[in-house]
Amino acid sequence: MPGIVPHLWFEQEAREAAVFYCSVFPDSKITSTVVLRDTPSGDCDLVSFELAGQPFMAISAGPLFKFNPSVSFILNFDPSQGRTREDLLALWNSLLSGGEELMPLGPYPFAPLFGYLRDRYGLYWQLILSDNMEPRLPFVIPSLLFVGDLHGKAEEAQNFYLSIFKDARSGVTFRYPAGSEPEREGTLMYSDFMLEGQWFSVSESALEHGFGFNEAISFMVYCDNQEEIDYYWSKLSAAPEAEQCGWLKDKYGLSWQVVPRAMEAMLHDPDPERVQRVNQAILQMKKLELAELQRAYA
Repeated sequence: MPGIVPHLWFEQEAREAAVFYCSVFPDSKITSTVVLRDTPSGDCDLVSFELAGQPFMAISAGPLFKFNPSVSFILNFDPSQGRTREDLLALWNSLLSGGEELMPLGPYPFAPLFGYLRDRYGLYWQLILSDNMEPRLPFVIPSLLFVGDLHGKAEEAQNFYLSIFKDARSGVTFRYPAGSEPEREGTLMYSDFMLEGQWFSVSESALEHGFGFNEAISFMVYCDNQEEIDYYWSKLSAAPEAEQCGWLKDKYGLSWQVVPRAMEAMLHDPDPERVQRVNQAILQMKKLELAELQRAYA
């Protein structure tokens, strides 16, 4: 498992959405489900699943946050890795059912086939046939869009993340050329980078969009010990008012969860009383304390 896993916040559809995604993505499965009792949002479904090998986690926790295009997911159909145009068309049609087309599926200057959509659950996907790309990227790539007050800060943010995570490297970079108004020459049209085995892409837009990062999509940073939890918490957290239950916001407004790797097994223990004790302990914390969770579990 990568050291970072995307986490999706649904109002009440986490199980339903996971079942749908696993039915339309190849080589996909639900790996675990659990109900967290007596949270501030009531009883919450917590679902872990994999889409073509990419781990995700999803929670049904009420109507507090909604997906928007500030975070989408690129699906990289690379024929050299056995993902064909026909595969792209099939998944496009499945995801588009009940959703909305935002950029029509067709050829673009940057790809022989590309399309952008919002699915029936409000999640955003970019499907691209990468005939001319280096075969180095995975199938699923979270994509971060910097707009509004964050326009012009995408490269700064990328370098910030690269400086924090220990297993990290940059990939390719494409900048807006002169004459791309309203885009500013030199800002990021597209760039990608890897953190702890998880690839990301970043881009920015000078247009007025009216959305930004929120807690609907966060990224779980799995830590082996308290020292790692303390390290990532101190490096990433920039909004004390957003600190709760292992969640934080960084200085760009992106949400992260810094969690002990052992917590996954605790929350999926077959003993519901153990799960409840651990969950109640989490609800009392801002930064997670592994020793306290282990005591609650025991």
